[in-house]
Amino acid sequence: MQRDGTPPMSALPHSSPPAAPPELHIASMVVHAAPRRLPDVRQAILSISGAEIHGASDSGKLVVTLEAPSTDDMMARISEIQRLDGVLASALVYQHADSLDAMNEEIDDGNGS
Repeated sequence: MQRDGTPPMSALPHSSPPAAPPELHIASMVVHAAPRRLPDVRQAILSISGAEIHGASDSGKLVVTLEAPSTDDMMARISEIQRLDGVLASALVYQHADSLDAMNEEIDDGNGS
């Protein structure tokens, strides 16, 4: 007890901040690889969790999407792609993050379905 009769601060109940709801982060990027290294770069990108390749050109350009559960995970995956042997450049085209619940919410398409 303190002199004024109140309990010491450490005796007060501590409440933890509520856990943040699970999130989903989605990003798309264009990756430019050396054409002669394109097969290796494709294989390496496809081995990254949450990565998909949606298009490729013979000149070495790839359209890639990534999904990750957090900003840190997304940044790690983008950095991993940028550091791949044979990658000349990459550009983030789109990024979105929201709670997993919001991402899974059904939206009325205006046609009553």
